[in-house]
Amino acid sequence: MSNVVELPIVTRLDLDPQRVLAGAMEDGMTEVVIIGYDKDGDEVFRSSLADGADALWHLERAKLKL
Repeated sequence: MSNVVELPIVTRLDLDPQRVLAGAMEDGMTEVVIIGYDKDGDEVFRSSLADGADALWHLERAKLKL
């Protein structure tokens, strides 16, 4: 048993991708768009949305929130 408590706060520190993805799954997201880099430094894009226009719409809305 661990005594480490994860706080639901915004941080300026980088987080482990596994932790971020686990949190997204716990939130029960219905649609996701993922952009990142693999271990070789190559850009990776994944989306649960089949339509690229829908994925782009979500990215543009996220830019406004960022």
